Amino acid sequence: MSAGEKIVVLNVDDLEAQRYVKTRDLKAAGFDVIEAQTGAEALRLLEQHKPPVVLLDVQLPDISGFEVCAFIKTKWPEVMVLQTSATFTTSEDRISGLNAGADSYLVQPAEPLELAAAINALLRIRRSEDALRSLNATLDKQVQARTAELAEANRQLMQEMAQRQKAEAVLLQAQKMEAVGQLTGGLAHDFNNLLTAVVGNLDLIRTRATDPRIARLAENAFKAAERGSKLTAQLLAFSRTQKLATSSIDINRTVEGMYEFLNQSLGANVAIQMNLDPGTPVVIADGNQLEVSILNLGINARDAMPDGGTLTIATASDPDDPRKVLVSVSDTGTGMPPEVVARAFDPFFTTKPAGKGTGLGLSQVYGLVRQMGGDVDIISKPAEGTTVRLHLRRGHVAPESDAEAAHASETGQSERILVVDDDHDVRAIMTSFLSEIGYVVHEAEHGEAALAMQKAVNPQLMIIDFAMPGTNGAEVVKAARAAQPALPILFVSGYADSAALEAAMGSAPFLRKPFRPAELALAVRNALEHRPSQVSTDSA
Repeated sequence: MSAGEKIVVLNVDDLEAQRYVKTRDLKAAGFDVIEAQTGAEALRLLEQHKPPVVLLDVQLPDISGFEVCAFIKTKWPEVMVLQTSATFTTSEDRISGLNAGADSYLVQPAEPLELAAAINALLRIRRSEDALRSLNATLDKQVQARTAELAEANRQLMQEMAQRQKAEAVLLQAQKMEAVGQLTGGLAHDFNNLLTAVVGNLDLIRTRATDPRIARLAENAFKAAERGSKLTAQLLAFSRTQKLATSSIDINRTVEGMYEFLNQSLGANVAIQMNLDPGTPVVIADGNQLEVSILNLGINARDAMPDGGTLTIATASDPDDPRKVLVSVSDTGTGMPPEVVARAFDPFFTTKPAGKGTGLGLSQVYGLVRQMGGDVDIISKPAEGTTVRLHLRRGHVAPESDAEAAHASETGQSERILVVDDDHDVRAIMTSFLSEIGYVVHEAEHGEAALAMQKAVNPQLMIIDFAMPGTNGAEVVKAARAAQPALPILFVSGYADSAALEAAMGSAPFLRKPFRPAELALAVRNALEHRPSQVSTDSA
């Protein structure tokens, strides 16, 4: 009912004379009127015009006015009904009408002003009810909106909390990794010094022993010492304190060399197959970290095959990129759905039960391979197993053989070398070996002794440890080059933090402990043959 618009009243009465009088009086009072003679006609007009008020006679030819009223109030409760009658005028009749749902009951004949006043009263009630309904609707919308706001705020709060917890988990893991890095960094120097002496002596024994039994025992001990060296490198790489040392790697030889270790690590339920293409090119990689990656993938495959299965490692040229070499690790396990594959490389993401996995294995593989200039992808479907493919950079130079490395040791030409290392055993193996292959070697156990020895012997090369008590290697080199600006330097160190080493040593060549005698010989020869003609005193 809009302002200024005439109100429509439906006048229902089967007697034409009475209907005429009521219609005349209503029009005189300013209403528009539509008429019906029967109950059925009244309901049809209600459906069509939706008038706000019905003037309803009780006695109709087809349906009683009480029944029509009850039906109206059931279907259109907002329509106001004024029940009228000239016959049913007792109090019981009025009660029946009101109980049927009528909003008011008027005995006919009624005065024209009384009829108009009764309808206006119903309209006021109707307007009040409309306003109340509108208010309720508004309040309901406000409640819904506020409820939605609170739900959204709660959702954001909860989201800020799988995020706060995730950030706390990342921070906790970072703290753990820092603690591991500090621990391994402190141990690495001494442990690598120990391994340098062990590896060096065993290497000499195995290559020079005439008794096959002694040579075999030395070979076994040498391999065990090398595994200790790899373990240290793996710990340092995992704590992210050691930079990857990439070189040309024979990938087939590396994978073949892992067979026994994988067989022991993965257990009897996992059969290992190797499909190695003999024409596979060499790759550019860190050998130790490549082995770590393959081992991690093998362990993941084992966990995906709880009832046993087959692990297949294959190598080949990458069919999609001639610059890459493909190493694939496949299992016959449970496989992964697409949504898990999409998140498999995310740090801390794992589908394993609590306490059974850190979610770092695949992310570590991904990070190591990317750091080596390669890429990783996964092919997997539920119940069809998983294949992880490492796309490694193809190398152009064949890896150096043991024979070639050994040949490099026969190049000493009586050059004067000053060896500086605080560890007696390491100093002894370097001094002994270099002297044996033709160099004139002098040694010093700390920085002051080294500078004094330098003045006496005027060395052509200084081999110096980085981490020593008192003055460190970089500081000794700076003082030594003040006297000999063109003095070549070869740093050797088992110190963990590659970033700190690079910052201190600049571009000086570096040999990481533990190393084999042949590696030392090659590094010495390179340092002597590429000595600078003039070096700044600040370059160390």
